[in-house]
Amino acid sequence: MATIVLGAQWGDEGKGKLIDILSRKAHLCARACGGSNAGHTVVVNEVSCAGRMAYGVVLHVPTFFDEIEANEVKGIETTDRLFISDRAHVVLDLHQLVDGLEEAELGKDSIGTTKKGIGPCYGTKALRSGIRVGDIFDEMLFESKLRKLAKGFQKRYGELLEYDIEEEINRFKTYRIKLAPYVVDAVSFMASAQQELDFSILVEGANAIMLDIDYGTFPYVTSSSTGIGGVFTGLAISPFRIKEIIGVVKAYTTRVGAGPFPTEQLNEIGKTLQEVGGEIGVTTGRLRRCGWLDVVQLKYSTMVNHYTSLNLTKLDVLDQLSTLKIAVAYKDTETGYKLGSFPANLATLGRVEVVYRDVEGWMESTKGVGSWEELPEKARAYIELVERLIGVPIKWIGTGKEREAMITR
Repeated sequence: MATIVLGAQWGDEGKGKLIDILSRKAHLCARACGGSNAGHTVVVNEVSCAGRMAYGVVLHVPTFFDEIEANEVKGIETTDRLFISDRAHVVLDLHQLVDGLEEAELGKDSIGTTKKGIGPCYGTKALRSGIRVGDIFDEMLFESKLRKLAKGFQKRYGELLEYDIEEEINRFKTYRIKLAPYVVDAVSFMASAQQELDFSILVEGANAIMLDIDYGTFPYVTSSSTGIGGVFTGLAISPFRIKEIIGVVKAYTTRVGAGPFPTEQLNEIGKTLQEVGGEIGVTTGRLRRCGWLDVVQLKYSTMVNHYTSLNLTKLDVLDQLSTLKIAVAYKDTETGYKLGSFPANLATLGRVEVVYRDVEGWMESTKGVGSWEELPEKARAYIELVERLIGVPIKWIGTGKEREAMITR
């Protein structure tokens, strides 16, 4: 059976910590989409399950080996424990250079990408000109496809694209040998895993639903399907073998990059959330924009992903705020009417007036609290209110960075 963990907001909710906890009982941990634009930091001393990157993922081979080397230095062995789908698409250095050029070309309207090459890679995938992991092992095919890609981009960007194709081709001569032990036919791999009734699969979603290419705040999104749909298309996992779909939610809201953000606080509240919450991107080092918890957005997220339970994270960040606010509705300032749901139109989203519900803060520390009963009464009241407003039970509550700082209800 599979447990699926998904980001319920704009990413950076703290999925990695819950994955780390749940992985203790998992036989296989799988990633369905995204690439090296999505990372996380967890305080951890061991790894307890095998890992697999599926065909919905895009792989930057140099980063892959850098991360393996970093883990091996810490004594974490990856041989026969880490697997890559032969159908996953390859992020080239070429894609990363193009990513930067595309952002520069957009100027003030730039998306705010990580410049990791994710968008251009998914772009060549959609255009059917991309290179898949399996192609790497056919040297003539790989070089032919890479040269065609480079030629197309060079026509587009001219001298702005400073790219040494021979250098990248030569590096892949080494990668071709080193990568081979990690590559599998992921369709049969997953089919075999799901045939075992007691085999536990843990799926880690990348990014979050509001960055989904279809359901997010387009075009200020990533380039893959980051919701429940991407799990099925990215992993070929059976929809009849799902145990739980867990949405991970911060006790407030953050996002990185450009795009509308209705509950953003460009004031001392936002600054406090940023500083106390340590809101700096793991992958990019960029400061995250901060605001109040948004139930309108979370209800929309739930309608798309169908969560069976939630993990509310970083409760302790709110400890010293005397009054908390929860967004419960959006009002269109142009029409004066309340919106029925989270709007697709960004112009509408950008002009909404947020209707808040005030909640009294608890003004005492919850940091490291390990049980529901130990939480301040007002903190429990906040959690129960959020639970009622969204309509999904909150099963886990994060109270700090450490693995042990997690309440299970």
